[in-house]
Amino acid sequence: MKIAVAKEIEVCERRVALIPDTVAKLVKQGLEVWVETGAGEKAFFSDADYEAAGAKISHDSAQLWSEADILLKVSPPQTREDGRTEIELLKSGSVLISFLNPLGNPVIAQQLANRQITALSMELIPRTTRAQSMDALSSQASLAGYKAVLIAAAALPKYFPMLTTAAGTIAPAKVFIMGAGVAGLQAIATARRLGAVVEAFDIRPAVKEEVQSLGAKFVEVKLEEETVAAGGYAKEISEDSKKRTQELVASHVKNSDIVITTAQVPGRQAPRLVTEEMVAQMKPGSVIVDLAAEQGGNCACTEAGKDIIWNGVTIIGPINLPSSMPVHASQLYAKNVTSLMQLLIKDKALEINFGDDIVDAACVTHDGEIRNQRVNDALQTVAV
Repeated sequence: MKIAVAKEIEVCERRVALIPDTVAKLVKQGLEVWVETGAGEKAFFSDADYEAAGAKISHDSAQLWSEADILLKVSPPQTREDGRTEIELLKSGSVLISFLNPLGNPVIAQQLANRQITALSMELIPRTTRAQSMDALSSQASLAGYKAVLIAAAALPKYFPMLTTAAGTIAPAKVFIMGAGVAGLQAIATARRLGAVVEAFDIRPAVKEEVQSLGAKFVEVKLEEETVAAGGYAKEISEDSKKRTQELVASHVKNSDIVITTAQVPGRQAPRLVTEEMVAQMKPGSVIVDLAAEQGGNCACTEAGKDIIWNGVTIIGPINLPSSMPVHASQLYAKNVTSLMQLLIKDKALEINFGDDIVDAACVTHDGEIRNQRVNDALQTVAV
């Protein structure tokens, strides 16, 4: 069996699907691992590092893709410089494991099905105790939450901690985190370590204890509807609930030095949490970091991939923040992918067992069909 690690070609993608340590473990199991030359260089892993771990280096990208039994990536397949898509290079019957964004871009699932590819999407790993070691969304979100606070701290024209000096006392920065999922909780912890006073909001009341355990104040809104979707994600709520939520958070946004928004709904436009009116009421010099920028933004003023100043407030819309920390991002992702492969490979042979709840949930396409109903529904919407 030939396992291949592709070099990412998406702009600004610096991560790699396997690092030398995980390659060594696979090779020790008797598996053949090929790595495209330069695949790890942006994450500071050289071809020599991979060779020392037992991998073989491929200098022919097209050949690597066409001969792989299992192809490992980070970003969804892209269009190459020669005009061909990476999906076209995969041999029929092979396995692709990667982030695929199947709910946001379901057309890619149809293309994979047409090529008879068995595709497993890292976004669809269920959030269960057994699947924790494979949960790439969580591992990468944690990095994003951490980096968001550092970006905000660098942009804020103030200290974070309270300081008592001979020249007087400096009040601590006030940070408001919107969304207490993995990214939000890491942002809370990081802001607290830097000495800020932190408040956090989430429509899911169950996260209150987690927020408080990190030393932040939980801003709670009482909603008369279910707010938790499958897998523990926040659920899209009604317009009336959205209005009540915005009324509650408006005063907290107004009084904050930094607002970090993290709310995202898989496959849908990010919920609008911060309106232009809220931004207009913030103090000049305040900072908003919008982690949902790629999905349209939680803030009405966000522009994906740009830092803008709106009414004296700096609004930052970062794209692919985990990639800005490629060493640890790759390390964690490689662990996630390797753990998943342990379910798929038995005695050096590939075994796709749909009786396993993790494999069943993550597998988007197999035998020319799209297996995931949510992806099928999303595809029908696109077709309409």
